[in-house]
Amino acid sequence: MLIISACLVGEKVRYDGCHCLHQSLKRLMEEEKAVAACPELMGGCSVPREPAEIIGGGGQDVLNGTARVLTKSGEDVTDMYLMGARLMLQKAQEVKADLVILKENSPSCGSSYIYNGEFTGKKVAGNGVTAALLKQHGFRVAAETDVRE
Repeated sequence: MLIISACLVGEKVRYDGCHCLHQSLKRLMEEEKAVAACPELMGGCSVPREPAEIIGGGGQDVLNGTARVLTKSGEDVTDMYLMGARLMLQKAQEVKADLVILKENSPSCGSSYIYNGEFTGKKVAGNGVTAALLKQHGFRVAAETDVRE
């Protein structure tokens, strides 16, 4: 079983109230080979919501307590991102996920790149909080950019 970021299958759960539909991933949902989930919603974030970035490192640093997730206006939303990551891990364990496909660049889901924490649009190599936790527990994590349309 696969888990796919809900925004990638057409659910309007992104911070801006939009989605990032990826047709081949939606097909996997329709074929009942995958389930969709959004760790940010699972952690209590609303739609729409203010953009957030990891300040002071990457997802592993958030898990270690040495970095925080802040919104553009400075609100600390770290606890929601940690809760969402824990709930996503629980879901992955429950469905015995073979692979988790997450939305690249997200402070939760980025599996290769995240924004640099300065809200300038610049990306850096790194993992989001959920991606880091899933990898830490041995789950295979990929980005939608690794999947062909």
